[in-house]
Amino acid sequence: MAEAYKSFDEPELIKEWQASTDLKLTLYTYLRKQVPRIFCQKEESNPNEEEEEVERLLLHPLEYFLFGEDPDEGVKKLKQGSSSSQLCGRVFKEGETVYSCRDCAIDPTCVLCMDCFQESVHKSHRYKMHASSGGGFCDCGDVEAWKIGPCCSIHDPEAATDMVTDECTLEPQLCERSEMLFRVLLNYFTDFLDWAEDRQLLALLKPEEKDNTYACVLYNDEHHSYDHVIYTLQRSVNCDQAEAQNHTALIDKEGRRTVKRGSLDSCQHAQRLIKYNSEHVSLQPLRVEVLHSAVVAHQTLALRLGSWFQKIIGYSVGFRQAFCRVALEPNTDQTSICCISRLMLLDATLYKGARKIVHELIFCSMLMETEFKRLFAVEFTKLYKDLQNNFIDDDHERSISITALSVQIFTVPTLARYLIEETNVITRIVNTVMALLLEHLDVNSRFSFLGYNSDKFSRIQAIFHDLRYILISKPSTWNFKLRKLFLEGFNAFLGLLKCMQGMEEVERQFGQHIAVEPEWEAGFTLQIQLRHILAMFQDWCSSDDRILLEAFRDCHKVLLQCNNQPFRREAADYYMCKQILHVRPYKVSQEPVSIHVPLSRLLAGLYVIICKNGLRDQLFDKECNDFRGLVEHPLRCVVLAAQVSAEMWRRNGLSLVSQVYYYQDVKCRDEMYDKDILMLQIAASRMDANHFLMLLLLRFELFNFFNGSCCSRDHNELLQWNRLTEEMLYLLIVIVGERYVPGVTNVTKEDVTMREVIHLLCIEPMAHSSLVKGLPENESHETGLESVINKVATFKKPGVSGHGLYEVKREYLGEFNPFFYHYSRSQHSKAEESQKKRRAHEGADKALCPPVPPPFCAAFSTIVRLLCCDIFVHVLRRVLQRAAEEKSTHWTEIMIQRALHLIGQALLEEKSQLEDRTLEEVTFDFSLKARGVGFEDSKSLFLLLSKIKAVHSFEAQKDMIKWVLQMFEIVKCLREKSTPTTSMSVETSKPEESAQDKEKAERKRKAEAAKLHRQKIMAQMSAMQKNFIESHKMLYDNMPESAMKGQPVTSTESPVEQKERCVSVGPHRGSTPAEREVLTCILCQEEQEVASQAPAMVLTACVQRSTVLTQCRGKMPTSSADETATFYPTFMPPDLAVGTHTGSCGHVMHATCWQKYFEVVQNTTRNRLHAELIIDLENGEYLCPLCKSLCNTVVPLIPLEPVIFNYENAEIIGQHLTLTRWIHVLEARIKGLKSPLQENADCDMEGTNDCNAVLCGEGQPDFRALLSYGVQKPRKFSDSIVEMLVVCATAVHRVGLQTVPNELCPCVPLMAWNTCAFTLQAIENILLEEDKPLFGSLQNRQLAGMKAIVQFSAAQRIKSSQAVIQRHFTEMLAVLLPVMSKKDTPSILEVDFFHLLVGLVLSLPSLYQEETVDLQPSAVSSAYNHLYTLHLVTMAHVLQVLLLPTDLPVVVGDEETEEARAAAELYAAVSQNTGRLLPDVCGSFLAEKVKTGITSFLRCTALFFSCLTGVRPPEQLFCASVSRQGQMEAVCSYLALPSNVFQLFQEHKDTVAPLLHRWCSSPAITKHLKGITQTVRYPRRRNQLIDLPEDYSALLNQASHFQCPKSADDERKHPTLCLFCGAMLCSQSSCCFSQLNGEDVGACTAHAATCGAGVGMFLRIRECEIVLMASKTRGSTYPAPYLDDYGETDPHLGRGNPLHLCPERYRKLKKMWQNHCILEEIACSLELVNVMFAFDWQML
Repeated sequence: MAEAYKSFDEPELIKEWQASTDLKLTLYTYLRKQVPRIFCQKEESNPNEEEEEVERLLLHPLEYFLFGEDPDEGVKKLKQGSSSSQLCGRVFKEGETVYSCRDCAIDPTCVLCMDCFQESVHKSHRYKMHASSGGGFCDCGDVEAWKIGPCCSIHDPEAATDMVTDECTLEPQLCERSEMLFRVLLNYFTDFLDWAEDRQLLALLKPEEKDNTYACVLYNDEHHSYDHVIYTLQRSVNCDQAEAQNHTALIDKEGRRTVKRGSLDSCQHAQRLIKYNSEHVSLQPLRVEVLHSAVVAHQTLALRLGSWFQKIIGYSVGFRQAFCRVALEPNTDQTSICCISRLMLLDATLYKGARKIVHELIFCSMLMETEFKRLFAVEFTKLYKDLQNNFIDDDHERSISITALSVQIFTVPTLARYLIEETNVITRIVNTVMALLLEHLDVNSRFSFLGYNSDKFSRIQAIFHDLRYILISKPSTWNFKLRKLFLEGFNAFLGLLKCMQGMEEVERQFGQHIAVEPEWEAGFTLQIQLRHILAMFQDWCSSDDRILLEAFRDCHKVLLQCNNQPFRREAADYYMCKQILHVRPYKVSQEPVSIHVPLSRLLAGLYVIICKNGLRDQLFDKECNDFRGLVEHPLRCVVLAAQVSAEMWRRNGLSLVSQVYYYQDVKCRDEMYDKDILMLQIAASRMDANHFLMLLLLRFELFNFFNGSCCSRDHNELLQWNRLTEEMLYLLIVIVGERYVPGVTNVTKEDVTMREVIHLLCIEPMAHSSLVKGLPENESHETGLESVINKVATFKKPGVSGHGLYEVKREYLGEFNPFFYHYSRSQHSKAEESQKKRRAHEGADKALCPPVPPPFCAAFSTIVRLLCCDIFVHVLRRVLQRAAEEKSTHWTEIMIQRALHLIGQALLEEKSQLEDRTLEEVTFDFSLKARGVGFEDSKSLFLLLSKIKAVHSFEAQKDMIKWVLQMFEIVKCLREKSTPTTSMSVETSKPEESAQDKEKAERKRKAEAAKLHRQKIMAQMSAMQKNFIESHKMLYDNMPESAMKGQPVTSTESPVEQKERCVSVGPHRGSTPAEREVLTCILCQEEQEVASQAPAMVLTACVQRSTVLTQCRGKMPTSSADETATFYPTFMPPDLAVGTHTGSCGHVMHATCWQKYFEVVQNTTRNRLHAELIIDLENGEYLCPLCKSLCNTVVPLIPLEPVIFNYENAEIIGQHLTLTRWIHVLEARIKGLKSPLQENADCDMEGTNDCNAVLCGEGQPDFRALLSYGVQKPRKFSDSIVEMLVVCATAVHRVGLQTVPNELCPCVPLMAWNTCAFTLQAIENILLEEDKPLFGSLQNRQLAGMKAIVQFSAAQRIKSSQAVIQRHFTEMLAVLLPVMSKKDTPSILEVDFFHLLVGLVLSLPSLYQEETVDLQPSAVSSAYNHLYTLHLVTMAHVLQVLLLPTDLPVVVGDEETEEARAAAELYAAVSQNTGRLLPDVCGSFLAEKVKTGITSFLRCTALFFSCLTGVRPPEQLFCASVSRQGQMEAVCSYLALPSNVFQLFQEHKDTVAPLLHRWCSSPAITKHLKGITQTVRYPRRRNQLIDLPEDYSALLNQASHFQCPKSADDERKHPTLCLFCGAMLCSQSSCCFSQLNGEDVGACTAHAATCGAGVGMFLRIRECEIVLMASKTRGSTYPAPYLDDYGETDPHLGRGNPLHLCPERYRKLKKMWQNHCILEEIACSLELVNVMFAFDWQML
């Protein structure tokens, strides 16, 4: 380091500093000279030069002074005597992945960074991962954060004993110098961060040279958008858009930016303009200051010093401690507060970059030392109120606020308790909240949030997080001070709840609907924030009996002080069933009521804990006797919810409906609805049962209805009473039956969770995430699901889509309660229907009986008296009596169902007591009262049940009534015998069993009868079918083969002839039968036969460019068709860089129907919102009318031309037409045709005359000799078919070459042949990949599309210019016949031979064109053309494979086989022709190499000729079990090729020899053999998606180390992985924007253009989702192939469970890619999702 600074005389300067008595004066004097010189006295600033000078002139001398010697030497000495820190302390950036161990973390805020997690024991535990919001730091090494494994292996695992402060190891002089230097520089740092615009520089720092340069500095805020700032800058400081964008980006990143330098006047003018222009687009102007350039220079240095402090502190613990001591020293110059306090108070005024430096400095200093962390926490708590007030007034997010540090302080258990005892932190936090909410108090000291500021309110909510942090860990031991200050904080919290008690009252609206919806969200938001805090306070109270009793008394006292919803009338007496209730009247439907009563609910929670801890007797009597008053407000809330459910409050609008919804929703219910039910149960246990029920009837406003003193004929009023009765009965069921609360019964939290899970799964099988959403979370965001789920449910793994599901185990179905109180109305209906269906399927009755509940604890045991009191029996009797009278307006089925359930609950309770006690001990006498003991028999419940059993209206409840009556008999038997016996229990179950047996027998009888009836009908149908066949035998005898639906074709031919029929090429090819194909249009539903002269029928199709088969990913050929320098599209290169694929969904339409449909789509789509995101009208796109697949053209359906092959004629012609003669005839025909190609000077054939004699002998054939082997009239097509041919060909040409539509372009037929070849290659690749047979395994849509594409390509000669096609044929043939080649003809190594074969076969008929007559080759002539073309191309391809390298191992085998000898002979000839450049290889290896290399070509050729000729392939090609050798032989047989392809060279030896010489003498081959050029290998590599790691953490780790190649900053990046090639990209970041076709695009879009021809499949690692891209403007997200242990994906890591690769889903993605379905998937996704705001995909 020292060598870099030799030009600067540091030792002398350091001596001067050391000799100074006033270090501040000396340093300031030096800075006065150097800082302006570095930052101000240059016209153009260079960041690198500035940084170098700052290091050389400022920071290095400071380090020299600090160490007293060369800094390098000083650092070495320090490191020798120090050890690595136990604490990690890594500060997280926004978006960085962090990990939390669910097993070991003290609370959810304890997290690890990626590196520490990978090296810790927690990797094998239950962990969660999520993206950090920034600002926190790694807790590795903090023993208070973890139960076990506090340290990873990186951070000194042996030292994991305690977080002990290391002793200062600095020498005394070094320690003294460090404190002196830190003191001066920290004050300098703080002073310049705390700088007002009008403040003047200190005299010590004023520059020596006067400089009138000023800077106009613009600051970031959260009120103005990017566009606003750009707009303002362009109009204020005269900068162009690019410069304004650069300024704006840096302002957003750093927080401020100098946008103008100049004189004071010019900068002030710019300041006024910026404020003026920014006010036009926002309510407030941008913050802009004019500062002297020297001030800006010193501020820049101050910010740089912040990073320097971090560097120095990192050298030694001693430096860190010295810095902390200085930072916490009181400032004697100005105020008594220390520097760190000043910095905290300044935070809200600092800009983003300065805040970041300050926070990081606090992290690496104060928070890394236990003692100083404690002192810092005290300072932070003292300033807490001021800091929060500053944060409320700030406009920046909490993540970059100093208040966010609270999570690092308050979550430490020992520190939290210390702060409670020393600073009364709970009271301080609550008082801060109260002070901020004072403005919302009304005249009754209750909160009213009408017209509240939502932004401010959301900031206030953040303070509740701090209160939750303080309460996360309850103390295990209490002392006097802790008790006192906790109770003081608790009382302050009660003051907050007092202001909430009864807030936002509502009154029922009568007559007119409410005009303005009242504000309600703020109140419920407050309730949600307090939900966990309330539970935590109760948990803390439960840990100490004294605290618990005091807290209950204080809560009760505050509750009595509340005056919300007072009674308006005096108490009155109410009479029913000889019972008197003295109570004050109150009607919820007529008087104000509030759903917010947190004090009452907190009191209920504390009371249950008191009962659970056995402390109820220690309560004073006055605190326990007024339960009628305590239950009043919770009862009103329950009644309000019931009345809303009964639709009595409809005129109050949706606000009240929403409040009731959240009141019972899982987010709020545990501290609202559940606590209200708990208070009702408490009151029921402490009040007289009759009085409690009378109070219930009064508040439900049903007292007169059940007392017989109320009658009405108003239908609406009766309906209202019925619904209220239903709700009241439901409430009774809940009060008596819902006992799963620890303290109410002897159940555990695990039992409670288990019951919740059972009831959720009784609705339907659910995914793990759905279960989690349905369960309440505790303060640690845990639901307890994992501890019970495997006990009560079985897991079904997911398939390639969907997610895993849990199903409840059969043995737990008995615990199902149809009136479970956490069911919503819809859930109740679903669960009931689901369980009834299940029971019906099992053959059981449909009675959903109440489950046997656990017994109440002693304190709540008196609740069961409700089930046998007089009022209860009276209510049930009234309900059943109205039903028995069959007055449909006075009862409902739901009412009866709930009444029966209550009766069942009462009978189960009585049965339980009779079984557990003696008859004398049992006081529960419901069955006696129900049977009418003491009442008239006609009015008894039992007789009423017996009566309604026979009523037809109760058919749905028949099974339940039967079960209730059986329970009456069981209880009766138990009473008569006093104690139940085994025999009695068996006997009492006989009625039920016999009834079930009878029902089962009846169902069985009916099933047998139905079965016999079906058999009889089937027999009759069979007989009728036979009679029809006999009557129409002639019809069946004459049925064509095509109608036999897959039956094997019978033939009278001999086996030899049958075999010949399975040949598609040559003189032995099979005939093409005449098949009649009738299809139905999906639009008009009319049938039509596919015929060449009929109106066109078309197949929907999608043409797209593809790199699925590429062998050189990332290489893009030139797309311009006019460039003759490139071979494409005439010749496809062997690497298949980019092909044109045409796929179809297989749906058929009339051409006219399609045209009308397309016009309608164009007209409607233009008016549809964001429809352009789904389909591109300009490129002819539309969605298939039936399946909604994306299409951009149609393919006309052309029937196969029937061929009756003349084998005799073929044999005669074959005797004369050899390969040599055929070549000679072609050459003569080409030479004689008067086409522009031959007239062009560039197309003269070199050496044609010289080689004709060699190839063809002396006799030259006539120009029309080709026609002598057979011609026929060409096929005629209807005008509509010809039109559709043009439409499809133009679309293929436009998409494939990315050019404008031009049907006259000579490349149109070429692109049609190319898409045919490439589509067949893609299909063959899929079949090979999936290990399926070549024929018979394709989907119908693939098969239909393949046939249509081949026939469409073959028909191109109908419409295209014959001269153009002849020219293309000549150019393609020149590759095979070098004597015809031009100077730009490619060699055999530079073409794909299957594309060449398709082009030659489909263009050769153009040679038959005459000037005066249209002709085409006859069937026999075509057969020989196909045969010799295939032979020539196959031989050339064999030579291509021989010349190219291979991945096969070189194995020395037996060369004595005929195939090996032929291979060796050919190889020798090739080696001789190439100048002995080939290595020596054995013949067996060569034979295997060729056989493997040409397999794909032969398979594609078989598919092609099958679709072209319609000849059925051999059966071996339909079977997957045939060996590879057998399949190869079958393919060769089908193509009329010898299985030993080397025989072709021997059969045509005289013809091939000169061709072989010419092929091998190409300069391209010589270059390749010498290693100058690289070529592809055969067989070609089958492309796969990249390999992904099994554990998703590995990908996250890879992303965490990703560095953007174009940016060095540490801002959040979005690492995105290309699944095609594995490239890691920086997406959605301006640093990686590039130009594509003149437009700015993101890294993914630019990469997709080269890697996937515009199509991309990317994995966004931090978001855990796949992005599919189809163009610059279209894309969609898709679930990642990573699943958690519950079979679910986790987009954006929302749940954070460990993720593992699902191979099936990844294979599905690969199949989507290989089948070219990405575009289709995007279109379907966009069609399903209603896109309101377009996503800018091109910037991804």
